[in-house]
Amino acid sequence: MRTLLAFFCLLLPGLALGQGRLSGVVQDSVTHQPLAFASVFLANTTLGVTTTEQGTFEFARVPAGTYDLVASYVGYRLARQTIKVTEVPQQLTLRLAPTANQLGEVVVRPNPNRASDYQKFTDLFLGQSTFSRQCRIRNPDDVLVDFDAEANELTARANKFVQVDNQALGYRVRYYGLHFTCNFTRQVVTFYGQPVFEEMTPRSERQRRQWAANRAQAYLGSPTHFFRSLRDSQLTAQGFVARRLRIVPNPRFARADSLRRALLRQPRAYSAAEQDSLGRWAGVPPSFALLYATPLHVDSLRRVAPGGQRVLLRFRDRLQVTYLLAGPDANYHPQPARYARGAAPPLPQDRQVSQLVLMQREIEIEPNGQLANPLAVFTDGYWGFEKMGEFLPVNYLPPGSSSHP
Repeated sequence: MRTLLAFFCLLLPGLALGQGRLSGVVQDSVTHQPLAFASVFLANTTLGVTTTEQGTFEFARVPAGTYDLVASYVGYRLARQTIKVTEVPQQLTLRLAPTANQLGEVVVRPNPNRASDYQKFTDLFLGQSTFSRQCRIRNPDDVLVDFDAEANELTARANKFVQVDNQALGYRVRYYGLHFTCNFTRQVVTFYGQPVFEEMTPRSERQRRQWAANRAQAYLGSPTHFFRSLRDSQLTAQGFVARRLRIVPNPRFARADSLRRALLRQPRAYSAAEQDSLGRWAGVPPSFALLYATPLHVDSLRRVAPGGQRVLLRFRDRLQVTYLLAGPDANYHPQPARYARGAAPPLPQDRQVSQLVLMQREIEIEPNGQLANPLAVFTDGYWGFEKMGEFLPVNYLPPGSSSHP
């Protein structure tokens, strides 16, 4: 199932990022009056503050990069502004629009979630990894799940936010503005929003150490680790191998599929020979994977813009990315790929093997290892398997980095 794009003692170069200062005010969009004690946060980070009685806020040190600055207040819609943080201080104004339901009346849902639909949502949103199975949604009644049988599509949203407690990593995540879609026909899962992370309080020193180790494990081999390594020309040193992958149509598929469908339209018992034919025709794949043997150099995967400040991800066809320094989660059971005759043999399946599909010509890699537009890529394979259980804030840095808090 493809997903649209979600640590050990290693010192990664390039992580000593510049810091920026943000300050501003949160106001009512109609009256322009300041909103005291509103919540302001940088999405996908642990950075959040509360406004003063005058509605002002300040973030003293924010790592360079592009963020969604979000403000939340009871009785108002979320306000969101995309900002690019540099070393130059910024003064911002966020204006929140009042909702029609300012008095907080209870809204009665006429059609509660069906248990089966909600279970499918949690399986796909939280994931099935060892860490994902330690995640819990704490406000299930706030999640609205719907299944469209005609489109074969599952969608989910939340009126306020979805709160996920990750006991494996020690984070409490409030996922504002969730938009979740799973199309079962195309086998594509997409979800996005504005999550904010809060560090949970460990019950003991042992739990604190375990959370730190689990966060490191979730980071190593992740897309963020890969993009940071690519940006800093450290793919090999950090344990990654990237190779070009093409999907080529199988010329035998159309005839085999046509014969199978024609036989299935006949409402009768099938002979043993016909059953054997149905099995053989069903086993003909629609396409093959053509994997190139030579690992790709970093300069065939990125473009450094003039001046050297901007690095853009770009590559041909698809990309197979293998992380060689760790094996996959015990709950990961990939479907075996069909490789075209004469193609390079696949890398060992006891490693973390992922696929990356670029949806536009190129996309900037931020200094913090995030993509300027996360929706510009699809991930498959191991990266498609990892979900909320391995979800880390973008300001997380692995142990041993010079900028680790």
